Amino acid sequence: MNFEPFVTCAVTGAGDTAGKHPNLPTTPQAIASAAIEAARAGAAVAHIHVREPDTGLGSRRLELYREVVERVRDSGVDVVLNLTAGMGGDLGFGAGEAPLALDQRTTDMVGPMERLEHIEALRPEICTLDCGSMNFGDGNFIVVNTPDMLRAKAARIKELGVKPELEVFDTGHLWFVERLVHEGLIEGVPLVQLCTGIPYGAPSDLGTLLAMVNRLPAGSVWSSFGISRMQMPWVAAAALAGGNIRVGLEDNLYLDRGVFASNGQLVERALGILVRMGARPLGPAEVRARLALRTPS
Repeated sequence: MNFEPFVTCAVTGAGDTAGKHPNLPTTPQAIASAAIEAARAGAAVAHIHVREPDTGLGSRRLELYREVVERVRDSGVDVVLNLTAGMGGDLGFGAGEAPLALDQRTTDMVGPMERLEHIEALRPEICTLDCGSMNFGDGNFIVVNTPDMLRAKAARIKELGVKPELEVFDTGHLWFVERLVHEGLIEGVPLVQLCTGIPYGAPSDLGTLLAMVNRLPAGSVWSSFGISRMQMPWVAAAALAGGNIRVGLEDNLYLDRGVFASNGQLVERALGILVRMGARPLGPAEVRARLALRTPS
């Protein structure tokens, strides 16, 4: 068991959830407030996406990220900022016998450096690096991350002095984690997020979790999450398996059946589970020391 875990709060995500929760953060002000709320509740790390304020759809716009980051940094609340760098690899194929007639509603495909524009401009302490391509749900939509794209992104993230959080959605993605470490594209201790429950990736079951943990590079620091109703059981599972914790409205909208959650409430419940298991959750300064993060500006 990990008796000194840290908690990450993923405050909004980019999925089609804006109409499913009455208070899902969608504006920069609301997303920043959610990150601050999570930090005050005890989260050491805030994982941040941005959304288009008028539609609630996921966005890559630098000005939205800038406003969120500045609001959090100016708040005086200490939290490690972890910005997603996973947007810009969305590919919606055409239906039937015309797959190359791409669905423009769901396709947002740009190069690896453009996907890092906000990371270069804002220099968070951590940013995500998805470690493979994957079908996301039914239909003709996939998220594309080729080995060459990922190597280019990893090299630039390393140059920027930002810590990559290596997102693993299925067991095969660990193959690429191993390659990044072997090729010297990851400095210091590898930081890995084991993402479970997303169709069609790794399921939220203990056998799969332990299989992935057993394939991690030596010395890795890792976290894991389960989505929806598995979010809170996964708090205990990840800690027992030696990992750290992620909760938040990106992965689960409810505190109890039929009761919508806030990010702060999800963090508080996760911390309650950990403390009752005998753990001492870490604060942001301790996480920076453990991961040798660059001091925030």
